[in-house]
Amino acid sequence: MKKLVIIFFLIVPLPISADLLIPMDLTQTDHLKAYGIVYKALELGYDGKWLLNYRGGSFLIPENDELAAFCKLRGVIYERISPVDWLSIEQTIEKSNMDIVYLEKAPKIAVYTLPESKAGHLHGFAGEPWDDAVTLALTYAEIPYETVYDTEVLQGKLEEYDWLHLHHEDFTGQYGKFYASFRNTNWYKEIEQIDQELATKLGFEKVWQLKQAVVQMISNYVKNGGFLFAMCAATDTYDIAQAAYGIDICDTPFDGDPMDRDAESKLDFDRTFAFENFTLVKNPYEYEFSSIDASNYAQIRGAEADYFTLFDFSAKYDPVPTMLTQCHVNVVNGFLGQTTSYHKKYIKKSVIVLGEVEGADEVKYLHGNFGRGTFTFYGGHDPEDYQHRIGDPPTLLELHKNSPGYRLILNNILFPAAKKKKLKT
Repeated sequence: MKKLVIIFFLIVPLPISADLLIPMDLTQTDHLKAYGIVYKALELGYDGKWLLNYRGGSFLIPENDELAAFCKLRGVIYERISPVDWLSIEQTIEKSNMDIVYLEKAPKIAVYTLPESKAGHLHGFAGEPWDDAVTLALTYAEIPYETVYDTEVLQGKLEEYDWLHLHHEDFTGQYGKFYASFRNTNWYKEIEQIDQELATKLGFEKVWQLKQAVVQMISNYVKNGGFLFAMCAATDTYDIAQAAYGIDICDTPFDGDPMDRDAESKLDFDRTFAFENFTLVKNPYEYEFSSIDASNYAQIRGAEADYFTLFDFSAKYDPVPTMLTQCHVNVVNGFLGQTTSYHKKYIKKSVIVLGEVEGADEVKYLHGNFGRGTFTFYGGHDPEDYQHRIGDPPTLLELHKNSPGYRLILNNILFPAAKKKKLKT
């Protein structure tokens, strides 16, 4: 008699997981809000991946209804990536000048900015009568940030933040060298009054002494592992203030007495982050701080001929500069600022040039290390307003969703989220 053997096959379904690819090439409808989506994912406790040099520096985040809904709500294109798809992407990355950086923590962000003033409100701004490209980018991308000024810096509050932004500030104590053109305007007088009263309150006789103390605290913040990003006049005036620590470089219109006649010879370039061997512009009526700035070159070229080129770094061996230069184009339109760009001859050899004007003595974008932290300087005021003037309305980023110049700013905001052990510095 034949026995009936019944074999039961236990079918266990293999786990199927998928991810959301946020492409950052020319297919992306809103590059700027895409950064906000990645930040939101990190904020909610999810890990992410930054695919360096893959489709314009795309991002990978976990697939779930919540994150997909954020993408749809904010108009950000995404693609569902299966495990098989991901295996193919990994193989492409492994064989090319690409790499994967793991993102694990939403950085806490601080913006250094003047407290609210009547003068700013007259022009539609909170403080000074000009906009701040980073604040605009953060707001548009829906990335949270907090503001700090001199009091908070001197109280040691920077240690609460992972990332600090400086914009159009003048750390030399010369009020932006606006004296010749704007000394009689209400906004200039109010900013002057705010800083002078604050200096007195914090125990300093002169504003330049206060600003030098603030710069010293920021330098300590970077030395201890902080990430510093600065634009426009906050870049060169920061280093000028460092080199001139303890030296009066302000003429009578700014602090009531002449500058130190030997100030030039006393500058200490060992204290600076990025620049060395520069000379000061001592004339209080001249709208310039030092020989670092190359704004005149850009003004001669004009808007139609002004652009800069991003360097192409090795993703596997130079992930930090690669992250900071991720973009869907490698040539970016230039834009002016009080400090537009930097003469190469004044840049320290230890500094990494990220973007420059080809065929000219001009660097637009640079990066370096200081202690356990980093600094990144980006010349110019507003990437989508070539000649932004005082009192002009803020730029509407709804009209510039795919701005390459603004993407560079947002690269810096996600940079501190990268897992340290994955970075080869």
